[in-house]
Amino acid sequence: MEEFDFLVIGSGSGLDVANVAANRGQSVAIVEKGPLGGTCLNRGCIPSKQLLYHADVYETIERADEFHIDAEVEGVEFAEIVREVTEDVGESSDSIRRGLRSSDQHRLFEGEGRFVDDHTIEISGGEDEGSPAQGAGEDDGTRVRAETILIAAGTRPGVPPIDGIEDVDYLTSREALQLETPPDRLTIVGGGYIAAELGHFFGTFGTDVTILGRRPNLLPEADEEVAAAFTELYGERFAVQTGYAATGVHESDSEITVEAMPYEYDDDGESGRVVDGGEALSVTADELLVAAGRVPNTDTLALENTAVETDADGFVETDEYLRTDAEGVWALGDIVGEYLLKHSANHEARAVMRNLFGDEPEPVDYSAMPFAVFGSPEVAGVGATEEALRAEGAEYATNTYRYDETARGKAMHAEGFVKAIIDLEGEILGCHIVGPDASTLIQEVVTAMTAGSGTVRDIRESIHVHPALPEVVQRAFSGQFTRGGDGGHDHHHH
Repeated sequence: MEEFDFLVIGSGSGLDVANVAANRGQSVAIVEKGPLGGTCLNRGCIPSKQLLYHADVYETIERADEFHIDAEVEGVEFAEIVREVTEDVGESSDSIRRGLRSSDQHRLFEGEGRFVDDHTIEISGGEDEGSPAQGAGEDDGTRVRAETILIAAGTRPGVPPIDGIEDVDYLTSREALQLETPPDRLTIVGGGYIAAELGHFFGTFGTDVTILGRRPNLLPEADEEVAAAFTELYGERFAVQTGYAATGVHESDSEITVEAMPYEYDDDGESGRVVDGGEALSVTADELLVAAGRVPNTDTLALENTAVETDADGFVETDEYLRTDAEGVWALGDIVGEYLLKHSANHEARAVMRNLFGDEPEPVDYSAMPFAVFGSPEVAGVGATEEALRAEGAEYATNTYRYDETARGKAMHAEGFVKAIIDLEGEILGCHIVGPDASTLIQEVVTAMTAGSGTVRDIRESIHVHPALPEVVQRAFSGQFTRGGDGGHDHHHH
């Protein structure tokens, strides 16, 4: 049995830690059953954002008449767009693979890793769909031991228990990103960011999109006001059916019909059920995209043979330093389920490096973790939402500023707003944005919360370029704040 100093399962952000181990002279093993580079590179952020930028360009041209410019799209080489992005991603993944194969400090095992005990992994298969055929099976049955193991095996698309789902040819985000023709009609089950982004992508290129979401709003993780505004704007572009759960699905003559029922949540906002005697909704389309969250890959790892614990949803349990309950076994990324975001996994990878190789362990700091949704409009946020603060009974104050009240926002005909949330001392608790370039505008708030004093002054007193879009953030943090949380609306000024 081969022995290594360090072994990582998964080749996404876990690879960053493996490279540091290798640079420190450790022997390193990487176990990967799919293409190299993980979800983000192969079937997540990288291909989706590249594709979405094409939709943004198309949409800009379509809106040109608002600016008294007569422009028309002569045609779209849709298949070419998708092929180019797919090839680009494939090349990046192959180059990681070649780098590992040719390195004398890394050993790549292609196949699925399963724990035999806390420090022994058995590799099986290697002919997983999507994995490079040339590695197929040569590592099958191999056992490897390692002193330190990092579980970074990620998540996969979740498929809800809808009657008949096994019998229809549905898409997940993975397949949707490779469709070479936009479907005429697409039904999306799920109301989160994947539904929002892929709805924008296909909808812009001419697909009739229906979105079925259980929650009252799309983007339920976002601040409620932002989510409501986003849902309303999407409702103007697509058939948005919120508050509906898909209950059954069947396929005939290459058409897929989804049956949905009204769905209601309890006051806790977590548990809910189909409304008895509610009126069913039936939607027929050419393709069905299931975008109903992600499931951790822990069930493939045979963790029952280890001391590693998982939570009720199957995510790996770690302490604040990202150590699992098994000595010398760490975990990071989507599989720990904190934030299913690439920048969170990268942040966690830096923490594991520090805690593995540094002198003083430091807890992972998630306090200023931003997120962005690249729909149209964009949505971004950082810190606490107003609902979370209200639920805690916290004292806070908010101020909202609209894009079109700034010179640049008005010039852009921009819809949307920035909502600033502070405590009564002026500390920034959160910021939530819906509108153009939200993903860019959120950054100064993240920086103020991380590197600055974290107060309203950091933003208010920084000189902002006039007339540029960040002024909308500055003004949201400079205006008259309204107190929330205790039901009172007396004005607080800082």
